Amino acid sequence: MAQFDLSLDELRGYRPAIEEPADFDAFWADTLQASRERAAEPIFDEADPRVRTVRAADVTFGGFDGQPIKAWVIWPRHAPDGRLPTIVEYIGYGGGRGHPTDWLFWASAGYAHFVMDTRGQGSAWLAGDTSDIESTGTGAQYPGVMTRGILDPGTYYYRRLIADAVLAVEAARRHPVVDRQRLVVAGVSQGGGLALAAAALAGEVRAALVDVPFLCHFRRALEVTDKAPYDELRHYLRTHRTAEADVFRTLGYVDGRSFAARASVPALFSVGLEDQVTPPSTVFAAYNAYAGPKDIRVWPFSGHEAPELQQHLEQLDWLAGIGLAPPPG
Repeated sequence: MAQFDLSLDELRGYRPAIEEPADFDAFWADTLQASRERAAEPIFDEADPRVRTVRAADVTFGGFDGQPIKAWVIWPRHAPDGRLPTIVEYIGYGGGRGHPTDWLFWASAGYAHFVMDTRGQGSAWLAGDTSDIESTGTGAQYPGVMTRGILDPGTYYYRRLIADAVLAVEAARRHPVVDRQRLVVAGVSQGGGLALAAAALAGEVRAALVDVPFLCHFRRALEVTDKAPYDELRHYLRTHRTAEADVFRTLGYVDGRSFAARASVPALFSVGLEDQVTPPSTVFAAYNAYAGPKDIRVWPFSGHEAPELQQHLEQLDWLAGIGLAPPPG
């Protein structure tokens, strides 16, 4: 697929108005406060990763409304003494936490790595172990989770998942290998959108790695792509024709641009100029709204695979440049 969106010069200046509910901040403050009050202490059980170079813990922590969420913590088996800078990672659409051997890169580079499972997903590629407990009573939906409970921000699926993402940062801080002062949120696609939310809402974050973020500038996405998972919204609105105002009101509470405008930690983004899943204009709309120090790696001939190996190497160098490299060992 050739480049199909705005030119790179236009993308760098693309700053569309953000449609944001007046009670955006109160909505998230109330959601997180209620969830924190119900969240039990995280449980870390030793896991057998079946490889010799890393150790792993099977994690259960309290997410939205205190509901149990699974995760992994993975770290180098022969790490130097002391706590490690830690990557808190969120997973792309349809994936779950899989097995620790699916997540060896960051531990191999010397970091601790907290990988959050994705409630109600984990069946499209990597397997998941966390159910979406609140999936009943949320009305009709198009298959997938994009429209689950979408007519009311209080019942919307992404309210729950974003709360999970913020509380995952707080759970990661409880593990003894984790350096609480050097936490980085990270993710690709859906995970990138969650990293934006966590960067804005979790107070203990030092940096963000935001790759080809999903959940940004929904109206523009529906104008320029018919690819999944944005197409779930199009199919829903095709059959619920009078629901458009309610749908976009709810989406206003989870738009990554609003979180970007509230995030102050350094961030490294990536974008593929041939990406039809998260179109470049939606990525740059979030990047250009980002309030903190930021940089972006632009891959002109890449699609949604832009965050693969070369971007990982860029991230290692970038983290070292802002003082978040792991200790030698």
